Amino acid sequence: MEALENGMPIEKVLIQKGLHGDNFQKLFQRIRREKIPFQVVPIEKLNRVTRKNHQGIIAFGSLIEYQPLHEVLPMVFEQGETPLLVLADGITDVRNLGALARSAECAGAHALIIPEKGMAPINAEAIKASSGALNRIPVCRESSIPESIAFIRECGIEVIACDEKGKETIYEADLRGPVAIIMGSEDKGVSPASLKLAGKILSIPMKGKIASLNVSVATGIVLFEAQRQRANPQ
Repeated sequence: MEALENGMPIEKVLIQKGLHGDNFQKLFQRIRREKIPFQVVPIEKLNRVTRKNHQGIIAFGSLIEYQPLHEVLPMVFEQGETPLLVLADGITDVRNLGALARSAECAGAHALIIPEKGMAPINAEAIKASSGALNRIPVCRESSIPESIAFIRECGIEVIACDEKGKETIYEADLRGPVAIIMGSEDKGVSPASLKLAGKILSIPMKGKIASLNVSVATGIVLFEAQRQRANPQ
């Protein structure tokens, strides 16, 4: 509660199953009100995390400060720039997430959008893999990816999913306008729900025998192609 009162960003909270009492109810209402991801778990899991007196609740402090998408986008437009966003969909490996953020920052993406749940945590390992990019690029942690996609489209930004099944390649598509690129996990790819919401599904042409690229490499290829097109508008 003290951490929340002082405005400390919280990554997630583990709550002991069966916990009750006035203090807990007050804290739990605060957690839900501020939309902090939480899990209700057996006490054994809490004991595996720490041997200290956890009192039934363990909070993981965030190493970065998240920024709301609805605040980041207006700033991009106000700066007179053409939005280039990356939406990470279901990436559970912290090193892949860090490397993806590094590619996004190097390519000049304006924001990295991630879901609250079903995503790798942004911990010290992720920040190390990003070479500090996670401290530089705005990261928007959103409770609903479908709602985020809807908001992005309402702002006049085209939503494109990168998937090996896409019939149109990134070199055939026009990426000069405002674009949000959805990148999926290496094992499952972009989720079916996100694929349905995307305006286009693009692929990266492959000539080798291996069917897929590391997600951070694929992200870099797509984003730098967008920047190449923008540098040569004709």
